Amino acid sequence: MIITIRNLTTDIIVAQASSSPSKFNVNRRTKHHGNGSTEKSSFPTEITLHTSVDVVMELPKGFQHELNLQHIPDTVQDLSSSTMTETQGLLGRNKWHIHPEGFKVRFSMMLGSFLSEMPDRLPLSSLALPGTHDTMAFHGWPISQCQSPASPLSTQLLGGIRVLDIRLAVIPPPTPILKPDIKYELIAYHGLWPQKTPFTIILKDIHAFLNSPIGMKETIVMSIKQEDFVVTPARIFSKLVRETIVHGAGGWGDSESTGHGVNKGMWFLENRIPRLGEVRGKVVMLSRFGGDGHGWEGGLEGLGIHPTTWPDSEKKGFQWELKGTLVRTHDWYGIPSFLSIPEKVKLGTENLIPPPDLKKPLLPITYFSAASFPLAFPPTVAKGFGWPKWGLGVEGVNSKLGAWLLDQLGGDAGAAYPKATNKDILLEKRPQGEQQAEPRIRGWTFLDYYSEPEGGDLVPLLIECNFRGRKEGEEGCQDPNL
Repeated sequence: MIITIRNLTTDIIVAQASSSPSKFNVNRRTKHHGNGSTEKSSFPTEITLHTSVDVVMELPKGFQHELNLQHIPDTVQDLSSSTMTETQGLLGRNKWHIHPEGFKVRFSMMLGSFLSEMPDRLPLSSLALPGTHDTMAFHGWPISQCQSPASPLSTQLLGGIRVLDIRLAVIPPPTPILKPDIKYELIAYHGLWPQKTPFTIILKDIHAFLNSPIGMKETIVMSIKQEDFVVTPARIFSKLVRETIVHGAGGWGDSESTGHGVNKGMWFLENRIPRLGEVRGKVVMLSRFGGDGHGWEGGLEGLGIHPTTWPDSEKKGFQWELKGTLVRTHDWYGIPSFLSIPEKVKLGTENLIPPPDLKKPLLPITYFSAASFPLAFPPTVAKGFGWPKWGLGVEGVNSKLGAWLLDQLGGDAGAAYPKATNKDILLEKRPQGEQQAEPRIRGWTFLDYYSEPEGGDLVPLLIECNFRGRKEGEEGCQDPNL
């Protein structure tokens, strides 16, 4: 097994081998000998990672450790010291965990700029973009809260989140017409629970990130959905969204010349899947509002990516066409109870892998979020409860998704044949090239409590999918190593 680590920060990083178990429930392989002994890893307990230098090494196949990565302060001379103090910044707040599970890891410490490593020619449908469901839902636990208050928007962006789910309501609730003497404002909402953050502040944080050295080559997909459709007419909501965008951070004010066609300011508003090079430093709108497009330049063709259908909580998923791209969506959120978590994960992960015989571009959109009263609140579904590894509790969606990703990225070819009764025999009969075929996991994913289990492991795993399964001449890729 080969592991490659690249340090993209400007600081020295230390990687320490730790015997702590994975946070995901994964069956690990250990090499046992006939005399009852177990082979111990000869992997060094510590590695120094210098800036922009790849460290490549072989690990025994039975390696069972994690790598814990953290900053080394400039004042520390002895890199083997166990009394290291963490510095400030992204790595200063967290230890990052890598789980070598029989696969090559290309790990960028700067999750906030991972798209800078991807070629401009790739369409956004050919990327695995981690996202958050109800991005701003920090209040109303356990019914309405979907993200930890410790993960505000700026933290999400620096941590690799690239798809945002922004749900808004008009405050105060308008009458059928807007009164000129009242100041109306869009704020984040989830259902009936106000999430307090104004839309203007959301735009300000996004604009600041996209204009920072870390985010200037990134792109953000923003889904906007109306939460107060019962009390606010669709046209009034759409009008206020446009006005806030035009005059907010990254907007274009009263100017009509700052952009190309319907695209202005930091916004990409065409109704198609762009290539990454077209939208670096920009926000791609996914509009789940807008009615007939009244008030927007180009109508429905100027509202960004605009779904033609969105059935409510369709268990089997649904699909729609977008300028030659098939958009396949899984948004089954109304699960009966936490007992449906395994089925929810199974249907969601199946949506991430395109069928081998597909003849057109595919964009999978997958919501791994779910909620229902009273046995499937968002934190219960995402995180589970109790001690499932000991058989006393329920494993949540995030843990199960992480285990599935590790299994896929680990190159276990037998996992691709769940109907086989003896995977060892199956592997012996398959050609070597097929055994090592890399998975092609793509699409935009929406997660609740994305940084849990503790350590934020899901996002690095999803980002790793961008470097797997690419073949020359496919997905806009000319270099088979990208």
